[in-house]
Amino acid sequence: MIKVVGLGPGHEQYIIPLASEAISKATVVIGYHYYFQFIQHLINSNTVCIGKELSEEEKRAEIAIEYAQKGENVVVIGSGDASIYAMASIVYQKVAEQKLVLHVETVPGISAFISAGSKLGAILGHDFCCISLSDLMTPWTTIEKRIRAAAQGDFVTGLYNPRSKKRYWQLQTLKNIYLEHRSSSTPVAICKQLGRSEENIIITTLGELNVEDVDMFSVVLIGNSQTFRYRDNLITPRGYLNRKPETGQEIQEASFKEIIGNIPENDFDQDHLWAAIRCIHTSGDFEYLNYLETSKGAIKQWHDYLKNGGVIVTDVTMVKAGITKAFTGKYNNQVICLLNETETLELAAKEGLTRSQAGIKRAAEKYPEALFVIGNAPTALIEIVDQVHEEKINPIGVVGAPVGFINVIESKERLKMMKSTPFALVTERRGGSNFAAAIVNAAFSLEEVSKLESV
Repeated sequence: MIKVVGLGPGHEQYIIPLASEAISKATVVIGYHYYFQFIQHLINSNTVCIGKELSEEEKRAEIAIEYAQKGENVVVIGSGDASIYAMASIVYQKVAEQKLVLHVETVPGISAFISAGSKLGAILGHDFCCISLSDLMTPWTTIEKRIRAAAQGDFVTGLYNPRSKKRYWQLQTLKNIYLEHRSSSTPVAICKQLGRSEENIIITTLGELNVEDVDMFSVVLIGNSQTFRYRDNLITPRGYLNRKPETGQEIQEASFKEIIGNIPENDFDQDHLWAAIRCIHTSGDFEYLNYLETSKGAIKQWHDYLKNGGVIVTDVTMVKAGITKAFTGKYNNQVICLLNETETLELAAKEGLTRSQAGIKRAAEKYPEALFVIGNAPTALIEIVDQVHEEKINPIGVVGAPVGFINVIESKERLKMMKSTPFALVTERRGGSNFAAAIVNAAFSLEEVSKLESV
């Protein structure tokens, strides 16, 4: 039989009892010659010891099979855990390839990254992965794919075989990739010779990581976006400590945080960007970052107007319903919609207007300086823009988000022509009452622009 035994990180106290027992009962012990110094006290005097070089893993497995077929009690040793980047997979693979009826058993050990995690405190407190940077048996293209996946997935990452004399560039490449996805302040630990007299731990950051400090006897641990340092400990919070949002306000704030964290780099003014974020929140579509157009400073100007009790006129009741009542109640705003009044129906019939156009025409007479918010009817938007163009009214601004196919684009092209009146619009045929209301709510809540500091 063959037992593949993990010795832990190096100190005899890290060797578990099952491993000690297996070694003491072995008639043949095979492994990298450097590791024999850690088990001399366990080996019987008549045990055959066969030491090989680092690059001779397959040869070690073949020798183990030869002795096992002769009836010897064979132990193949390795550092850490035998099944993690170690001899177990090679031994099992060789037995399977030869279709041998041979008992093989893996005896676990304390892996280097587990030992490092304990030394550092609690860095492995949430999802983690391990990547070997050795391309001796794995193509670098495959390793790079795994690096990018781990970086994008925000895994705490343990690095095996991070650097050697011949493999001196891979760790720097990994660092560059991780910096594309993580802050330069992300904690990083270089753990050398764990469990041995030469043990040394360097705690640094991703940005300040000096790859020259890393050698073949090191395991490197990189924290995730939540990992933080307290004194000499690295701590990755458990997910369940972050209570899930429960109230409507908490859910909304969590949604905005998620949106802000995924917005690509841009050069939009902050008031415009906040309105775009509200549209993304409404639709779930990040393309609304590009679908929204505003004249410069429009949202900021409306914010000041609305905080001072400014009047809002809408074309349909759905827009009125979508404007947050907590805002209008706080600042004593009137939200006017004349769509369903008798006078509106009479005007529409008399002049051959749509009902929404007639409602807006009447509202323009009563509130010529209001904020006009059009979320449904292109005829209503055309009515308002034409009156501005003819200098009949002087509104604080116009929000244009009618949706559909007839006169929609024409109405928005008119809106773009306004030079002195602030406007916001949802481009092309997109839009709807919910987007019109979202833009107004963005103006009301512009103080929340401070959340954009992390974008």
